[in-house]
Amino acid sequence: MDNAILALYFVVIFAVGFYHSRKERTSRDYFLAGQHVGWFAIGASLFATNIGSEHFIGLAGSGASTGLAVGCYEWSASFCLFLLGWLFVPHYLQSRVFTMPEFLERRFNARCRAYLTWVSIFAYIFTKISVALFAGGILIREVFGWDYLTTAILLVVATGVYTVAGGLAAVIYTDLVQAFILIGGAVVLTLLGLNEAGGFEGLRAKLPPEFFHMVKPAGDAAYPWPGTIFGTLILGIWYWCTDQVIVQKTLSAPDVHQARKGAFFCAGLKILPVFILVLPGLIAKALWPAEVTGDNAYPLLVLRLMPPGLKGLMVAALLAALMSSLSSVFNSCSTLITMDVYKKMRPQASEARLVLVGRLTTAAIVALSIAWIPFIRHLNNEVYQYLQSVQAYVGAPITATFLVGILWRGATAQAAFTTLVFGGLVGAARFTLDILRNAFQWDLGPLNSVVAFSFLNFSVIVFIVCVGLMFLVSRMTAHQQAEAQGLAVDWGRGLQGRSSEVAYTVVVGGSIAGLWAWFA
Repeated sequence: MDNAILALYFVVIFAVGFYHSRKERTSRDYFLAGQHVGWFAIGASLFATNIGSEHFIGLAGSGASTGLAVGCYEWSASFCLFLLGWLFVPHYLQSRVFTMPEFLERRFNARCRAYLTWVSIFAYIFTKISVALFAGGILIREVFGWDYLTTAILLVVATGVYTVAGGLAAVIYTDLVQAFILIGGAVVLTLLGLNEAGGFEGLRAKLPPEFFHMVKPAGDAAYPWPGTIFGTLILGIWYWCTDQVIVQKTLSAPDVHQARKGAFFCAGLKILPVFILVLPGLIAKALWPAEVTGDNAYPLLVLRLMPPGLKGLMVAALLAALMSSLSSVFNSCSTLITMDVYKKMRPQASEARLVLVGRLTTAAIVALSIAWIPFIRHLNNEVYQYLQSVQAYVGAPITATFLVGILWRGATAQAAFTTLVFGGLVGAARFTLDILRNAFQWDLGPLNSVVAFSFLNFSVIVFIVCVGLMFLVSRMTAHQQAEAQGLAVDWGRGLQGRSSEVAYTVVVGGSIAGLWAWFA
C-alpha cells in the first residue's frame, strides 16, 4: 500500500509537470508562467516552496531541543507576506521585471544588479538547495536506510526533469498538489502523536514549562526576544519580499490583486507550521526523551506512529516538501543566470536560446550544491538553525537596500551599492568566523565572543547600521541622483486595496498576534 501511494504521487506530479511543459513558448512563458496564474495557486506554491524537507527536519528538531520558540520564524513570516502584498508587489508588477536584481538595476544601477545576482546564486547553493537535499537525505535514510548522498542525487534528477521541461508553470501547479499533500500528511502525524502523548495537557506534563514559551529572555543563546521579534522580521523581509525564489511566484499573477491575495493566502497558511511541524518535535521528545537528539525527531514519529498506507502518505508528503522547494530554486537559478547574466552579455539572444541557457546552467548549480552537502553538519547541530544563521549574514543589507530604496526617493545608486557591499563583507566575516570556530575548532581568542553572539541579534545590528549608511551616503552623493530607470511607479499606490484585502489582513494578523501573546 505504501509503495502504491508513492507510485501514485510520482505519477500525478510528473503528469502535472509535463502537461504544463507543452505550453511553454517564450521566456516570459517559461520564467513567469505567462503571467496567467491565479491567487490560490500562487499562495499554495509560496507555502510549498517555503516548507521544504529542512522544515520537517529542522523545525521538529529545534522543537525537540528548545520548544516552540523556533516557531517565531513562521509567524513573523505572515507579517512579511502582508508587506509583500501591500508594499512590494505593486512596484514589482508595475516595473515588469523578471528578477529582483533587474529591479535593483532599474531603481539604482547595473552594479547593484550584478551584486545581488551572484549573492543570490551563492545563497541558493550554500543554503536553500544543499540544506534541502541534506535534510531530505536524513529523512529517506531514517525511513528506508538509503545513503543520503545517493538519495539527494536521485531526488535532484526526479525534480529536475519536470522543472527543466515545464518552467515556472510546471513548478507552481505541481506545488499546488504538493502543498496539500504535505499539509495533510503533517496534520495526520501530529494528531496521532498528540493522541499518543495524552493530548496537549499530557504533553505539557511531560516537558519543561519553558518549552511552551515563544518569547525568551534577551540573554537566551538561541532565541533572544529582540532577535525573535525584530531579527526574524528583517530576515523575513529579505526572504519573502526580495528573494527571487519567492517573489517570482507573485510575478506570475495577471494583476496586483491576484498577486496580493496569493501572498495573503500563504500568510494564513503560515499559522500551521508551529502546530504541524514544531509541535511534533515536542511530541517526539516527550515520547522518547532518551532517543531524540534533534534532527531525528520527525523520522522517529514517522517510523513508530504511522500505520501502513498512512506511512506512504507521510513519505509522499516529505518528498513533496523537498521537491517543491528544489524545483522553485532550480527555476529561479535558471531565471537569474539567463536574464541577469547571459542576456546582459547577449542582448540579441532569441527566446529559444534564453530558455535553453537557463536549462543547461541549472545542472552546474546542482552539482555545486551536492558537493557542499557533507560540510553542512560541521556548522550547526540543527539544520534549520544553520539555514537561518547563514541567511542572517546576507539578508540584512539586502533588506535595508530594498526598503529604503522603495520608501525613499532620495536613496542614491552609490549608497545602495556601498550598503550592499559593506553589509555583505560584514556577513562574510561572521560566516568565516563561524566556520573556523565550529567546523575547525579554532580558538579565536577575543573573537570567540563574536561567534557566540546570537545571529538574530547580529542581524538587527547590521540592519540598523546599513540603514544609517544608506541615508548617510545618499546625502553625500545626492548630486549624483538620477530618476530611477524605467520605474514610473506611483509610490503610494501599494497601500490602496480592496476592503476584503484589508479585512483579511486585520483578521489573520490579529489572530497571529493573539497566538503569540498566548504562548508568550
